[in-house]
Amino acid sequence: MHPQLQAITDEYESAGVRLRRLLETVPAERWAERPAPERWSIAECVGHLNLTTEGFRPLVEAALAEGRRRGGPAPEHYRRDFVGWLMWRTAGPPARVRVKTTARFVSQSTAPARGLVTEFERLQAEQLRWVAAADGLPLGSLQITSPFNARLKYNLYSLLTILPRHEHRHLWQAEQAWQALQQRS
Repeated sequence: MHPQLQAITDEYESAGVRLRRLLETVPAERWAERPAPERWSIAECVGHLNLTTEGFRPLVEAALAEGRRRGGPAPEHYRRDFVGWLMWRTAGPPARVRVKTTARFVSQSTAPARGLVTEFERLQAEQLRWVAAADGLPLGSLQITSPFNARLKYNLYSLLTILPRHEHRHLWQAEQAWQALQQRS
């Protein structure tokens, strides 16, 4: 696997470790508890990540199919385009820029913690398959239109770097929620 794609895989794996740590640390009955009325619960953070993966699925799969159809040499070095770099930059923790998400991606989840994590792991395995399938494709020339905002377009490599960073952002948010809940107790 290309080293840049392996780095993306490593980011996904570290996000999974983070989530499992939350599952082991936070009592299941506290996952749906909000630390403040305007802040998301741990369950809402994880539910949002699951909804995000579901929203990107058809776009990524179509881009990968297009890449296989086109063929061509893979670059020695993958590059984010400007919009993708900007999205990547703002997607990570700590959240310096707050962006209100669209209603479609706001989780109302009160599902049990174990169920949310199982779904996250299933979807993350799918994302890891996307990264593996991307190896050798001309990712810089494959465009994605964001399901969050149709005016935002970026290349597939950008998206593949944004998604695990977005996971870390919301897992950081979930960790912050747990810290706030502990201080309240």
